[in-house]
Amino acid sequence: MTETRSADFLIGVCAVILGLAGLVIASSLFAPVFFALFIIAIVWPLQKTLQQRIPQLVALAITLIITVVVIGSLLSLTVWGFTRAGQWMLGNASRFQELYLLKAQWLESHGIVLAGVFANQFDVNWLVRLFQGFVLWANSLAGFVVVTFIFVLLGLLEVEVIARKLGHMGDWGLRVRAASTDIAYKFRRYMGVRTLMSIMTGIVLWAFARVTGLELAVAWGVIGFSLNYIPFIGPLIATILPTVFAVVQFESLQTAAIVFGGMNLIQFLIGSYLEPRIAGNALAVSPFMVLFAVFFWSFLWGIPGAFIGVPLLIAIITFCAHYPSSRWIAALLSGKDEA
Repeated sequence: MTETRSADFLIGVCAVILGLAGLVIASSLFAPVFFALFIIAIVWPLQKTLQQRIPQLVALAITLIITVVVIGSLLSLTVWGFTRAGQWMLGNASRFQELYLLKAQWLESHGIVLAGVFANQFDVNWLVRLFQGFVLWANSLAGFVVVTFIFVLLGLLEVEVIARKLGHMGDWGLRVRAASTDIAYKFRRYMGVRTLMSIMTGIVLWAFARVTGLELAVAWGVIGFSLNYIPFIGPLIATILPTVFAVVQFESLQTAAIVFGGMNLIQFLIGSYLEPRIAGNALAVSPFMVLFAVFFWSFLWGIPGAFIGVPLLIAIITFCAHYPSSRWIAALLSGKDEA
């Protein structure tokens, strides 16, 4: 009996490893499929409402146009914000280099000799290329978006067909359909809450930048808004970048520290205090698992994985909660206190 359980465990581990390897190798296929299912879950109520009043294909066209406009606007805002920051860096490249060398000499005078080695190798153009690389990456999403768009198009045409098929499969099909409906509802609620919090974060960061006199206030607000859709990683980037710029603009570490502390306080209050209270128990997820999901899926699929990681975690928890044999998994991963 012990040997059988050990063999089953090893087979399970091997299956998981092979499955993860497949997700990485075939990421160009699986990532668009996951994103398409996520988008379908969000826009389906609009499609369903429209096709009750107008022909299905016309409703589908309107739904797709609205979806493309919303996603395109979000991507355009992100690219615009980083482009503005990159242009500012190009115009102030000499100030970046001069300030870095000055700080490196100060460290050398205090016995930190490695600073001189890095100072000789430092090139501010590396930071510029970092911004340019991000913009190029955003522009290269065209292929990914096209494949996702095709899956969304075909998927919206089959939602009702698949729902009817599941209804004819007995108790198993009804459970899957109920779980899928619950997951779709939570996806829409998650994106609604996340969008509201992102708008609030962008406005507050913009106001904070204006009050402190930080240049590119609008760009920092836009970057804070767009990156807030990626938990942990996005807000961190949205606070570090303005801090680096503050060091150069004000030439003061104290002012930069105030900018960094203030922006992090804003992110913390909105993300860790206000958002959980608005989201409620329906979206309660263990913070540890949220962090793990973000880094795990970003490891597999990069930035798209970081975005989709939390929705996938919510889907897993919700699906497990619909089956008695796996409810312990949902209870373990959720952020609810069952005591």
